Amino acid sequence: MRSVIVVFLLGLIHGVAAQDITGIWRGHFSDNNRMNQILNIDDRYRFEVQIAQTDKKLQAITYSYKNIEFYAKASATGSINPKTGKVRVLELKIIEVRKGMNTMVCSMDCMLTWTKSGDDEFLEGTFVATNTLDSSFCGRGTVFLRKEAVSDFYKEPFVARKEKEIAKKLAAANTVPKPVDSLKIAPAPVAKTKPAPVAKTTPKPPANTTPKKPAPKSSAPVAKTAPQKKPETKLTPQQIEPLARPDTPKKTITVSPGKSFSASIPSVIKNRENEITKTITVKSNEVALYIYDNGTIDHDTVSVYLDNKLVVSRKMLSLEPIIVKIKLDTTNNYHEVVMVAENLGDIPPNTSLMVVKAGDQQYEVRITSTEQKNAVVVFKYAGD
Repeated sequence: MRSVIVVFLLGLIHGVAAQDITGIWRGHFSDNNRMNQILNIDDRYRFEVQIAQTDKKLQAITYSYKNIEFYAKASATGSINPKTGKVRVLELKIIEVRKGMNTMVCSMDCMLTWTKSGDDEFLEGTFVATNTLDSSFCGRGTVFLRKEAVSDFYKEPFVARKEKEIAKKLAAANTVPKPVDSLKIAPAPVAKTKPAPVAKTTPKPPANTTPKKPAPKSSAPVAKTAPQKKPETKLTPQQIEPLARPDTPKKTITVSPGKSFSASIPSVIKNRENEITKTITVKSNEVALYIYDNGTIDHDTVSVYLDNKLVVSRKMLSLEPIIVKIKLDTTNNYHEVVMVAENLGDIPPNTSLMVVKAGDQQYEVRITSTEQKNAVVVFKYAGD
């Protein structure tokens, strides 16, 4: 009986924590526009989704924004399949919008997948957009979101209410009742005897001394000062900082991997675990890597090695990409890019987003590295 109770409660705790995606999700979406890829234009829009989950249904608000050229807030609905982790978020109505003269307003239908890596939770997938005026096709692309503690705007009341409900459920689930063993017979109660009262004696003051009178108590109330809360600074659409374009020249690093790996292996690669995050086969001999901070800017610093050669040394990740351009050849068609965490930033672990562009191919690689483990991206050149 005891084990049944414990297993049930552990299942309840796991179900509440793992299957509920209530909260704030921030990241970006990218429109798979072929012309933007050719011109190396960063087509990423920042994207925030606030979700309250009830059973399998979702209530949501979305924010889409990019510098001062576009901002929109929309109400949304959705659903989740707890068994598969598949999530749908469908925008219903545009609540607020600010746009340029030639900019369309489109609603998005997002098909996402929930995953977890350590303490981080992610929603990744694709979207299809339709024009809000005539329901014509607007485009399609990819979505990447990470669960965050705070909003770039403010937390919606329906999300705050739902989070309080979840906190109460977790508190109740963590209160494990003591099991009762019905086979044991309680011992007979032992009669308690009251101890004999002890005579109290009032101490006499010492000779030739006058007892001191207590100081009179002041009847004036003591003013209490409540601790001042530091106001939260929230972004308005006018304060949103721009996304950097990937053709920013000042951080561009062009390297050629050469014909073979460096003979000497750096200690940060030799003494740490090296985990292959992704293997990419490219047809173009020119590959551009755009490396961003993946989510909140928290002072993550990285070094990048190409075939054991240092190409980026202790650069801080931000919304402005670190750009590494690689020229490949058919002499050696296998190359490794290693991301080394120089620190874990304000919010461990060290996380980054690598956008890979090679001719008409484009990939997004989410990278997590620690002070014990490096992330490796393998490139195989197949030729044109």
